[in-house]
Amino acid sequence: MESLPEPLLVRILASVPAVELILVCRLVCSQWKALIDGTALWLLKCQREGLAGEDAEEEGGANWQMLYFLDKRKRNLIKNATGEEGLEHWVEVESGGDGWKIEELPGDFGKDFPSDEVHQYFVTSFQWCRKSQVIDLRAEGYWEELMDTIQPKIVVKDWYAARCDAGCLYELNVRLLSETDEVVAEYRSETIALPQDNEGEWNEITHTFSDYGPGVRFVSFEHGGQDTVFWKGWYGARVTHSSVTVEL
Repeated sequence: MESLPEPLLVRILASVPAVELILVCRLVCSQWKALIDGTALWLLKCQREGLAGEDAEEEGGANWQMLYFLDKRKRNLIKNATGEEGLEHWVEVESGGDGWKIEELPGDFGKDFPSDEVHQYFVTSFQWCRKSQVIDLRAEGYWEELMDTIQPKIVVKDWYAARCDAGCLYELNVRLLSETDEVVAEYRSETIALPQDNEGEWNEITHTFSDYGPGVRFVSFEHGGQDTVFWKGWYGARVTHSSVTVEL
């Protein structure tokens, strides 16, 4: 294809699946590498799939590539975020008191969740209950070069609440880990205390990791809580709709 005009070669390459462009076509020759690393190809792919208008300009080539890949992959990487599958995909780090339980919204002395799509929540007991989940970014389609050079934002969100008749404590700890489980970056919330006789409203907590440096391969998400009245049963912090997304 060396005799083809570059604009025509760009249009041909733009029809190739994005992952193959990066992992295969980019290695063919210096000309293909330059085109795949450039702006025009990724802008064309974005235009073909409605991510950019026809009048969009060829500026910031890396941004068009990043926009394309992250739009295709943007989804919640936490599995079983609302307890629909019991405790599947979660590791119980601590199961104090009577351990974890899953209940239907709104629950006793509780409030409806802001989204109608959420129907259940996890609830803690009278001693600390914590559960965790580790996300393998490569397995989810975020390869090393993307994470190391572009370093897209990693957005973490969680929702917590208390019963109206019982106070509780809540904590969130999220770590970005290397291949060897070294901590590259970490967010640890304060211990959040909700008083007894509260309104039972759902609260969102969020943190965005950016400019975290190269080497991130895993995301460790851990949250938990307990009640502050020490009643037997499940009167502690309620959590649901946890999410980890990779974004622009």
